[in-house]
Amino acid sequence: MQLTGLHVYPVKSMYRLSPESVAVEPWGLAGDRRWMLADATGRFVSQREDASIGQVRTELTATGSLVLTTPGGARAEIPAPSLAAGDPVSEVEVWGARFPAAEAAKEAQLWIAEHVGDYRLVHLDDPRARPADPKFSEPGDTVSMADGYPLLLANTASLDALNELIATEHPESAQPLPMERFRPNVVVSGDAAWAEDGWRRIRIGELTFRVVKPCGRCVITTTDQESGERRGPEPLRTLARHHKLLKKAAFGQNLIADRPAGVEGDVLGTLRLGDEVEVLEDGAFWPAGELV
Repeated sequence: MQLTGLHVYPVKSMYRLSPESVAVEPWGLAGDRRWMLADATGRFVSQREDASIGQVRTELTATGSLVLTTPGGARAEIPAPSLAAGDPVSEVEVWGARFPAAEAAKEAQLWIAEHVGDYRLVHLDDPRARPADPKFSEPGDTVSMADGYPLLLANTASLDALNELIATEHPESAQPLPMERFRPNVVVSGDAAWAEDGWRRIRIGELTFRVVKPCGRCVITTTDQESGERRGPEPLRTLARHHKLLKKAAFGQNLIADRPAGVEGDVLGTLRLGDEVEVLEDGAFWPAGELV
């Protein structure tokens, strides 16, 4: 197998970056979902509520600033705020987990209000602040502002199989779905469809990962990531019928990186397109009664 896709989402639910290589940190790919939009209560805002968010393009500068560009061409470069520097702090929430994040400067908030929506832009400058779900992780595992876990893996053969099912059962929806609908971090090719459901530990290039939990899917997968338009019931309709894990329509698997022996600091290693992918452990993990 090979690593054939790498994707980083600097702002939760905004447009992706697709580098040829990227450093891996304990809480995810470097730069992945360290920024987020929040509502007045501090709860995260995503394409679930506002599909237009996904149309805002993102860049990360060498100095750590975030650059946002709207479809209309409005552009802002926003320095990363920091709790250590004394910038304002907000308590924010992602799926019930509350943690502190630094607020972007007032000028950035005004730009967001004018060009994106009535939201606050926050930055997770301390990625150790949010523990991963203890049910599927180990003590000390943390995550950025991703939905639940540091990395999401998808398999191209599984997407091909899903598209075949949709074309057979719902020919009116037969336009093949692109992988971008599923917003993975790493995409692998060269194994059978749905093989990833049985993986428990894998190696990608120089790093190993625990495969901890299937990814239950939501309405974002029905959203065209290039136009921001909702495109109907697929793939949720077909996944719900043919591929439910832990009682949810599922596609992809969540990963947590292992720390290599002798490696200290935030960077565990680097992933590169073309890296070899090897399954180190497989087998049953979830209780049989919870698979469907």
